[in-house]
Amino acid sequence: MAFDYLIVGAGFAGAVLAERLATQLGKRVLIVDKRTHIGGNAFDTYDESGILIHPYGPHIFHTNSLEVIDYLSQFTQWRPYQHRVLGSVEGQLVPIPFNMDSLKTLFPSEYAARLERKLVERYGYGVKQPILEMMNESDADLKYLAEYIYKNVFLGYTLKQWERKPDELDASVTSRVPVNISKDDRYFGDKYQMMPLHGYTKMFERMLFHPNIKVMLNTDYREIAEIVPFDKMIYSGPVDAFFDYRYGKLPYRSLHFEHRTLDTAQYQPTGTVNYPNEYAYTRISEFKYITGQTHDKTSIVTEYPRSDGDPYYPIPMPEFNALYKRYEADALLEDKVLFVGRLATYKYYNMDQIVAQALSVFNKQILPNEPRAD
Repeated sequence: MAFDYLIVGAGFAGAVLAERLATQLGKRVLIVDKRTHIGGNAFDTYDESGILIHPYGPHIFHTNSLEVIDYLSQFTQWRPYQHRVLGSVEGQLVPIPFNMDSLKTLFPSEYAARLERKLVERYGYGVKQPILEMMNESDADLKYLAEYIYKNVFLGYTLKQWERKPDELDASVTSRVPVNISKDDRYFGDKYQMMPLHGYTKMFERMLFHPNIKVMLNTDYREIAEIVPFDKMIYSGPVDAFFDYRYGKLPYRSLHFEHRTLDTAQYQPTGTVNYPNEYAYTRISEFKYITGQTHDKTSIVTEYPRSDGDPYYPIPMPEFNALYKRYEADALLEDKVLFVGRLATYKYYNMDQIVAQALSVFNKQILPNEPRAD
């Protein structure tokens, strides 16, 4: 059987484009993934105790894009969920990002009140202030606070997660954990925060349920690219691997996940607890908070950052971006291949950003140039 498109990767980028090509243009699509499941890193499944877990760590959906919500709502209902994170700081659990309640937990009441007043006067209530910028303050109290947060909340976590200091990384990373000058204890500030009601995998199954879409799992696309006829390719894997590492490997950060199911209804007081300073791991997440499932047991995952393993996070540093640009230049010369997604474009995207990117590629690069199939 001949296909109009071979799509490499069954995560968000590949699934969105497969669905659009099949339903809007009637194209015949083969989507291939080397893993044994669809959904990419957002894949979820039930463990042996019947608890819905995320094997690749917690995936919390949040976005400001109504277009993304409207699109995905064709394939899932939603459960409202606002993720909250606590951090272990000097033996106490405080809200992360650091906020006004964090001040009151860690500092004497009078000093906390003074810091709160100065923060509001300097930045305004409700502002999310980047920590690295705050460290340049001339006010002694604000400078002390910034240095305290940097040392106790930000530095250790960043060193474990990235093996680099915060000031070595692009602002797209460092701005993700600001100081919330309010009592807002939500980890994300997006307008829309929710989880697929029946999980991500069910959503992906509905996206890919179409007679024009064929799915081949546990397969490296190179094994079939020479024997299965297709006209064009959409590639969402690592861009350096596509070009056989001709300029060298792009660096990524990976994770090791340690999953445990416990004979208790609750393990910790919120969905995720960060450990910026102690232990080799960065955080522990408890899935029942995230999924809303009721169960007499609970399942948790502990995350250990590492350099080897599956590529999860492109490292946003100037020298690595420069290396990517060499691959990008070659990618632009591939007239029958589109490169989409986090790994293919070496960008630290959230899930909603990948969906938005895939929709944009379809609307701006594919739709104007593709006649509808009969």
